[in-house]
Amino acid sequence: MMNLGKLKEIKDLRKVWPHEALDFTPWLAEEENLALLTDAVGLEITVDETESSVGDFNVDIYATETGTDRKIIIENQLEDTNHDHLGKLITYASGKSADIVIWVVKRAREEHRAAIEWLNNHTDENIAFFLLEIKLYQIGNSDIAVKFEVVEKPNDWTKEIKRQASSSPTLQARYDYWVAFNEYAFNNAAFAKAFNRRKASTDHWMTLSVGSSACHIGLLQVRKDNNITVEWYITDDKELYQKFYSHKADIESDMGMMLDWRELPDKKASRILVIHDADFDNKDKWSEQFDWAMDVAMKMKKAFKKYL
Repeated sequence: MMNLGKLKEIKDLRKVWPHEALDFTPWLAEEENLALLTDAVGLEITVDETESSVGDFNVDIYATETGTDRKIIIENQLEDTNHDHLGKLITYASGKSADIVIWVVKRAREEHRAAIEWLNNHTDENIAFFLLEIKLYQIGNSDIAVKFEVVEKPNDWTKEIKRQASSSPTLQARYDYWVAFNEYAFNNAAFAKAFNRRKASTDHWMTLSVGSSACHIGLLQVRKDNNITVEWYITDDKELYQKFYSHKADIESDMGMMLDWRELPDKKASRILVIHDADFDNKDKWSEQFDWAMDVAMKMKKAFKKYL
């Protein structure tokens, strides 16, 4: 009979991270660790700055939702929640004009759960508060595993997307396509290792983080032209575009394909893209489209990142 180990929880987080600012925050800001948090809250997050100044104070992590302008603050606490950190959270959110507030703690006291719930119920739909607990687990002498458990989140966080989708056949079609893409793509080990999961939406685009706030990979459903596009999107940096362009031959050689380079001099953004025919109405064709988009996205990330 197979011997099964016993799962035990490590209660003292400071055995792993002795200091919040010096140990935990730098650890969380690393892309592979932040992925654990993004999976829990269903957001794609790009770190802009750690220990970011807010007046006389510093917020642990200041970030952006990849592909949008929504600003995120993440406040870490390796102890139980307290009034002091709740007050700081509000101060930082105000000072940074944050749209999304994430409070990561050892244990959420009931009164602070209620406070976050109250904030979600009494702020407008553009503001979201998340409260998460950090859990550490180990089996025998195995490596320690980290899990983020969501304690509080906006009540309509998932319902709102479904409501939007059901109000329009086009939005419903976009949403269904991205749901199917997520289910297919993130069951692929290589793709799941390369990218963090992004929640399905009613948008015609889905963004994938590449670990930089300057650019990201975009997947686009272009239904009027019956094609799916994978693009390297540079938000607002023409010098960075020119840097990539100077390595055009090497990048295209690494990817094994020609790219469509669009500097867009009259706009802030620049785009470098590949287009593929797509039959969105035929679900039997979706897996082929997903395979193509996944392959291009992984090749694109590998080819471009060396010049970031």
